[in-house]
Amino acid sequence: MSIIVFSENRTGKIKKHSLEAVAYATYISKNNSKPVIAVSIGNINNDELSVLAKYGASKIISVNDNKWQNHDSQSYTKLLAEIVEKENADTIIFSHSNLGKAIAPRLSVRLKAGLASNVLALPTWYSPMTFKRKSYNGNAFQQIKITSAKCIVTINPNSCDLVENPVPVNITGYTPTTSANFATKVENVDLITGKILLTEASVVVSGGRGLKSSDNWKPLEELAEVLGAGIACSRPVSDEGWRSHEEHVGQTGKIIAPDLYVAVGISGAIQHIGGISGSKVIVAINKDKDAPIFSYANYGIIGDAFDVLPRLIESVKKFKNA
Repeated sequence: MSIIVFSENRTGKIKKHSLEAVAYATYISKNNSKPVIAVSIGNINNDELSVLAKYGASKIISVNDNKWQNHDSQSYTKLLAEIVEKENADTIIFSHSNLGKAIAPRLSVRLKAGLASNVLALPTWYSPMTFKRKSYNGNAFQQIKITSAKCIVTINPNSCDLVENPVPVNITGYTPTTSANFATKVENVDLITGKILLTEASVVVSGGRGLKSSDNWKPLEELAEVLGAGIACSRPVSDEGWRSHEEHVGQTGKIIAPDLYVAVGISGAIQHIGGISGSKVIVAINKDKDAPIFSYANYGIIGDAFDVLPRLIESVKKFKNA
């Protein structure tokens, strides 16, 4: 038996949450002695693939074929099912990303495997495999037991510590027997460059309607710059057209779990909290002392954002230069 981890990449680079997924699998393997196998689909060089071995992947299966470059959840499901059977895997781990959420349920049906999605932490029990997961927009938690022969898990960012556990690099090329009959044809891809991806960012600075208009985002952008943070916004802000929908975090936007989330002028509607509740530390800045966001924040600053932000920026600069 083995543990398979689906490793995602972007422009030839392994995504951070995929390294976390490998680390998660390695923690599990310490309890059952099963080897961890990472599966990578896409044109990635061996130097980049070898990073997966730093976190415990004793075998790295690489499907490096131009026919498999474009993401197609149905075709990827067939390919992964083929590899799962070949490697005799009984545990398959995905990141709780858009791609992971698309493939995992399909693979669950195909393999008749139990599925634990939106998992927050390492298993609380191993026989049977039992996981803690979020439900009701993060307002409640469930303990879900998987009793089937095969188990599929999608994990949130920060579900375990990203600790290196290096093993010898073993990269194996793989030629699928299943055909790449993609249901969707990708005509072109426009990638956002020069920005920190929200799903990869360890620090995120986010603004809401309290900033009043699209003209008032310069202080927020400056704070993000000094913190090395990604920039996000609440849904009303993106709906108003003040910021791109790419920056919208919440239940209907991007689900993120950074180490630090700074909410500026965000009231804290339940839909927003559902997308950021996995953050390790939440700092809220709002002039309304009764704003719901303060019920979820680890730290709160009651004050006008236009007064607080300049002083916060100056404090961060002094700290960094000390």
